[in-house]
Amino acid sequence: MITHIQGKLTEKNPTHVVIDCNGVGYMLNISLHTYSQIPDGDHLKLYTHLQVKEDSHTLYGFSSLAEREIFRLLLSVSGIGASIARTMLSSLSPKQVREGIASSDVALIQSIKGIGAKTAQRVIIDLKDKILKIYDIDEVSVSKGNTNKEEALSALEVLGFVKKQAERVIDKIMVTQPDADVETIIKQALKNL
Repeated sequence: MITHIQGKLTEKNPTHVVIDCNGVGYMLNISLHTYSQIPDGDHLKLYTHLQVKEDSHTLYGFSSLAEREIFRLLLSVSGIGASIARTMLSSLSPKQVREGIASSDVALIQSIKGIGAKTAQRVIIDLKDKILKIYDIDEVSVSKGNTNKEEALSALEVLGFVKKQAERVIDKIMVTQPDADVETIIKQALKNL
């Protein structure tokens, strides 16, 4: 019903903002990702999702259409409510959530507060095909033959680390630093192994 709100930013907090639109103040719940994207200044436009329940009408605000789309996809999963979806988008960027689901990274999804193993698996099972289709991601490109990753993994194996454990650590590094060189990956992995 309400697709976006544009107006004067009157209050800004990590969890919500208030936008004055022609004399009416709208409170929008936001993720930390959106909070970090809000520019300094008094004029703001956020894309919205209106959640209507028996006892409340709640507006959620997003800095981009992509983030709102991921939020809505997450809400479609049984067991994921608005607060958990918002927590996911506060812990990870929309791109990280999208790629984590597309590459079936249960550990990444499970690393979010409030999400257990079963819920993480359900999120991946329910959304993987939709995300691959919507974002036209080729399944192969998600786990792209990253030579830096392969070289780092091989080096860690030579150093005596278990392949699966090393691979898990390297995958987490690759999510936060996709362009990291081999040396950086190995140094970061050694800190986390």
